[in-house]
Amino acid sequence: MRAFREAVEARDMDAVEALLAEDVVFTSPVVFKPYPGKAITAAILRAVSQVFEDFRYERELAGADGRDHALVFTARVGDRTLTGCDFIHLDEDGLIDEFMVMVRPLSGAQALAEAMGARFDEIAKEAEARSASAS
Repeated sequence: MRAFREAVEARDMDAVEALLAEDVVFTSPVVFKPYPGKAITAAILRAVSQVFEDFRYERELAGADGRDHALVFTARVGDRTLTGCDFIHLDEDGLIDEFMVMVRPLSGAQALAEAMGARFDEIAKEAEARSASAS
């Protein structure tokens, strides 16, 4: 997870995207349905990197097999401070195939939902453009 963590902390979203499997599934703390695919996951993560302020990872937990990781973070969205965790699973090639985010408190999740909701049309357009150029 070092490469992922370093890419996020450096705000190098191209490097983050390179670590995603084509069939990655992103699960958000603020919407019901999962988002399958590299293009939409990368677009969401790019938007989140713009929404989160004062983002930093606090600690990392790893499963015994080295394929499951939890990265605990703090961030701010507007005037709301939140704590969250990125739960990440790696496929057999070492690429991220599952990415689930959890955040608290509820007011922080609501601020995140509002900020991301306001950007979702552009997130969807970016994902569509990336999918088209990858084909």
